[in-house]
Amino acid sequence: MRNFLIFWGGPLLFLWGWYFLSYYDISMGMHFFSRELHDQVFTIYGNILGIAPESIPPLVARACIFDTGLVLLLIAFRRRRKIIAWVKAWRAERAAASYAKELPSASVS
Repeated sequence: MRNFLIFWGGPLLFLWGWYFLSYYDISMGMHFFSRELHDQVFTIYGNILGIAPESIPPLVARACIFDTGLVLLLIAFRRRRKIIAWVKAWRAERAAASYAKELPSASVS
């Protein structure tokens, strides 16, 4: 599972790291992180896909959010027994605390 998360999160971290560093032109002396390369990459992708280059980052962000949801659902499915046990314990604890508050006090005026 750890390897799965590394191989899923690593490319996302790389992609968004490059995107924001190049978007804000924090190039650190490397052409790879320049705004010029950023614009050129999205122009090429826009021409290939036949859409405006400005519309690509929101599409990629939506795809990453969707993929993240799938990964989290997969993790939750694999750990469903632990999650169910945790929810049952949490609900029992809350019910006990709620029940203790509802009990009338022993002293009646």
